[in-house]
Amino acid sequence: MAPRYDYVGAIMAFENGELDHEQTIELFQHLVDSGLVWSLQGAYGRMARQLIDAGLVDYGSGSDTP
Repeated sequence: MAPRYDYVGAIMAFENGELDHEQTIELFQHLVDSGLVWSLQGAYGRMARQLIDAGLVDYGSGSDTP
């Protein structure tokens, strides 16, 4: 069984500017895949949309993009 993703820890690290580019992409991919990104503060949804539009984050099956 794969380890569970630490959403809270990753969001806190993102907010503190502690994530590199790859870690940021990983965080937002997890947030989009789970659909959580659309329930968070608006800046997260806007960032996700920018990453999706840039082709850095996929919003295939399992995500619900507005």
